[in-house]
Amino acid sequence: MKSAGDGRLLSADLKLAGRLDARFFALLAALEGTGSIKRAAATAGLSYKGAWLMLEAACNLANEALLHTTTGGAGGGGTSLTPPARALLAAWRVLEDRQREFLRRQEAEFEQLAALQGLLRRMSMRTSARNQFAGRVRTVEFGAVTAEVSLALGSGELITATLTCDAARRLGLVPGAEALALIKSSDIVLANALDTAQVSARNRLDGVVSRLEREGADALAVLTLPGGTAISASLAADAIDALGLAVGRPATALFKAYAVMLATRA
Repeated sequence: MKSAGDGRLLSADLKLAGRLDARFFALLAALEGTGSIKRAAATAGLSYKGAWLMLEAACNLANEALLHTTTGGAGGGGTSLTPPARALLAAWRVLEDRQREFLRRQEAEFEQLAALQGLLRRMSMRTSARNQFAGRVRTVEFGAVTAEVSLALGSGELITATLTCDAARRLGLVPGAEALALIKSSDIVLANALDTAQVSARNRLDGVVSRLEREGADALAVLTLPGGTAISASLAADAIDALGLAVGRPATALFKAYAVMLATRA
């Protein structure tokens, strides 16, 4: 079944007995088709050890045998599903079909709610950018080659993006249009004591450090802006001490306009 990341608004994880999920039944289906746990594991995208652990856990909890194994002989042996296992697999396929149809019907209802549909579409977008902000275009200024777009976030902050004029027109960026601003955390520079400093970065967002995470030589800092928006920046771990960053202290996120990628709904 497609997930929200595949363009669907709704998704759900189906499980039987609280533990038998899609991976387990993909393994059973592959085992039914190949007659070999090794080949079935490869088909289902599992390691051989992982497949065995999954099957053993299920077999230990079942009150009937799920697998029938033969060794040696002219065919070299193999593993097949017992009738209870085949019945279990068939039941799963029926439930999957019913769940898929149920979600399809519910999504069709959501499609009638324009505001909710737009919200869910924005939230379901998957990108490599850690920072994703929804807003509305405030201004668009076209130059000879590039356009400058000002995006007003729902929390009140403004973000400026620079892109080609062709891209701005293709995305339908006009005042009032909804858009997403995508910014990689690696494109954000943190600073402090910038009340009077002049910097070349077009975007400057002042906030308070709300989280710091260190992992070896790397670190992640999260700033919460006055409107409640959180913005993340990647930096070297030793930069935290050099900048005097600490949870609760003010800091500034800086990023250039060309580091902002804009996206709109098709």
